[in-house]
Amino acid sequence: MSNTAFQFRRTGILFVISAPSGAGKTTLCTALRQKPDFVWSVSCTTRAPRSGEVDGEDYHFLSTEEFTRRLEAGEFLEQAEVHGNRYGTLKEPVLENLRQGIDVLLDIDTRGAANIRACGDPMILNALADVFIVPPDLEELRRRLLRRGTETEEQVEVRMRNAAEEMECWRDYRYTIISGSMEENIEKFRAVMRAERYLTHRMSPVVVK
Repeated sequence: MSNTAFQFRRTGILFVISAPSGAGKTTLCTALRQKPDFVWSVSCTTRAPRSGEVDGEDYHFLSTEEFTRRLEAGEFLEQAEVHGNRYGTLKEPVLENLRQGIDVLLDIDTRGAANIRACGDPMILNALADVFIVPPDLEELRRRLLRRGTETEEQVEVRMRNAAEEMECWRDYRYTIISGSMEENIEKFRAVMRAERYLTHRMSPVVVK
């Protein structure tokens, strides 16, 4: 009688979260980072560090020349220019974690998510689980932005116009979460996380003798 047995291992999952400003994405990601469920993908940027920000923890702060060199070397999974500064996600750290079966959490805008979908890397595309967070409606989003008190009315209107455009992208995502309270958003995301971790195509049997 054979004593051969099987164990299952899985590859890591690339959880990508996008949302219009004020929909609750930052609060959700901050809460998720408190648990050891993921590796947080630290982006690169050419902008100067803000007060209290730590290199390698909040961002990898690069010079424009270093960012350009890495871009030309094909090191970025995605990258974009925002308000005159460059932002990007290094590809190799993401791939290394996925190979080891470690899940990666990436907070990114709709353009970055579209770039990841178009990257052509089979491992990235197989690992991708993209989630879009939408407010219940635009008026609720406006109330949330005004409640924050961090922008002028003119800036709120700009964010509202951008939000309306971003919300047109929700169909491009595998999952859509309608934002509620922080607790509700966390539970909804964890439901997505649990479902993704049980997908058959992520599993590989390993013979154990």
